[in-house]
Amino acid sequence: MRLGINLGYWGLGLDADNIAVAQEADRLGYAVCWAAEAYGSDAATVLSYVAAKTERIDVGSAIFQIPARTPAMTAMTAATLDTLSGGRFRLGLGVSGPQVSEGWYGVKFDKPLARTREYVEIIRKAMSRERLTHEGANWTLPLPGGPGKALKLTVVPVRERIPLYIAAIGPKNLELTGEIADGWLGIFFSPEHAAASLDPLAAGRAKSGLTLEGFDLCPTVPISVGEDIAAAADTQRDYTALYIGGMGSKDKNFYNQQARRMGFEQAAEEIQRRYLTGDKAGAAAAVPQELIDATALLGTKERIADRMQAYAAAGVSTLTLSPAGWTLEERVAALRTGVEALELAGLA
Repeated sequence: MRLGINLGYWGLGLDADNIAVAQEADRLGYAVCWAAEAYGSDAATVLSYVAAKTERIDVGSAIFQIPARTPAMTAMTAATLDTLSGGRFRLGLGVSGPQVSEGWYGVKFDKPLARTREYVEIIRKAMSRERLTHEGANWTLPLPGGPGKALKLTVVPVRERIPLYIAAIGPKNLELTGEIADGWLGIFFSPEHAAASLDPLAAGRAKSGLTLEGFDLCPTVPISVGEDIAAAADTQRDYTALYIGGMGSKDKNFYNQQARRMGFEQAAEEIQRRYLTGDKAGAAAAVPQELIDATALLGTKERIADRMQAYAAAGVSTLTLSPAGWTLEERVAALRTGVEALELAGLA
C-alpha cells in the first residue's frame, strides 16, 4: 500500500506551510500529493506550483469540478500539467454538489451520472489526440451549422494514458466510477464498511470486463497522532461536522447519506440539524467518536499501524493522509508517523 498526502484547499491559513509539507512528503517517498477546489482556490494553479517545487511525487486533482470546466478544457489542463511535471499528474474529477454547481458556476445539477460519463468520454478522446468530435446530451463538438471544425490536442502528454480518478459516494456513482475510471477517490471510508463502496465499484468494473485488480482505491483519511484517542478524535470534529452537517442542503447531502449507510442515522440527523441552524459547535459535539475512529487514523504509531493493516486488507492501494494540526511541525510529524506506521505494519 502506498501513501499520499492531501493538502486540501488553498487559502485556509496553511498556505505558507503547504509547499514545505509537499516537499517533506516527496522526500519521505509519498506517492502522490492531492489538492482540492470548491469555490476558492483552483486546484490546477496549486498543483502547478507543487509540481515545480517537488521532484518525484505525483500531483493530483482531488478534485477538478466537472461544472467548472468544459471537458476539452480539462483535457488541456491535464495534458499541460502532465508535461510540466514530467509525467507526474493524476486527473481526479467530481460533480461537486448542487449548491456549488448551481450557486457558484450556474450549471444545473441534473443527471450527474450521464454528465460524468459524457465528460470522461470527451476527455479520453481529446487526450488520445484524435480529432475531437462528439454528439451527446450535454456537448456537441464541433457545434453544427457554424465555423467550428474538429480539432486535436496540440500538447503531447508525457504518458499515453494519464490516470483518471472519480470522487464518488453514492452506489450508482460508485458503479460508474468502477466502469469508466482508473481509480476512486474516497472520503469517510471505513474498512469495517468497505463493502458499501467496493461492491458497486466491483460491479462497475465487471461491466467493463475487469476486476478491482489494478484499480487504485484511494481514500483520503485524516491522521491525528497522540496517546489520548479522545483528544485525537476531537481534532476531526469540526471537519466531520462540516461535511455531514453542512456540505449540501438538508435533502441533498451525500456525506450525510453516507454516514447513515454506515449505521449512524440518528447522529447524522442531529449533526445536520444543529449545523443548518447555525450551531456549529453543537454539531461538532454531536459527532460520535466511533464515527471518527472508523474513518480516521487516531492514536499512537502502533495503533495507526493496526488500522493501516485494516485498510490494506479492505483493498486500499493508495492511502491518502490528511494530517491534523495547524503548525508545520505537527503536520510534518504526522507525515513521518505515517511512514513509520506503514513500515511497522509491514506494508511499505
